[in-house]
Amino acid sequence: MNKLTTWIGLVVLIVASSCSGDRVFEEFHSINTSSWNDRDSIVFDLSDLKEKSGKNLIGVRFTEDFPFSNLYIRVIGQDSSGIELDNKLINIPLFDSKTGKPKGNGFGNTFTFYDTLPFQISESTSRLIYLQYMRQENIAGIEAVGLKILK
Repeated sequence: MNKLTTWIGLVVLIVASSCSGDRVFEEFHSINTSSWNDRDSIVFDLSDLKEKSGKNLIGVRFTEDFPFSNLYIRVIGQDSSGIELDNKLINIPLFDSKTGKPKGNGFGNTFTFYDTLPFQISESTSRLIYLQYMRQENIAGIEAVGLKILK
């Protein structure tokens, strides 16, 4: 019984210490098909989020099958009535320009890269919308995109 209690305590300690206390919001949306169509929007609902003033990161989970070195995403912020508050085109470098190696962390041929949003999400923003803004209708190699807000 004493060993079991020790193991349970150790597991609880590891799980508790691995949680990030500085994360306010983190959500990824998977791309359900093998490619991201330019008409498919990814929507993040922020209406219940109380704190939006921290560091804002856009996350991209991608594979080596992505045919370009950069990904262009249009990020649109809207308030609760649908009025556009922000509209920015973001250039996210997914591969190193000199070595060609994928940026971010990962294993196998899947990687996750975070980049800073170039604007602060205002308190009145209730939705963020992502649109892929490449020059092709369908882009292969993108598995998911996400939003992370830190304190």
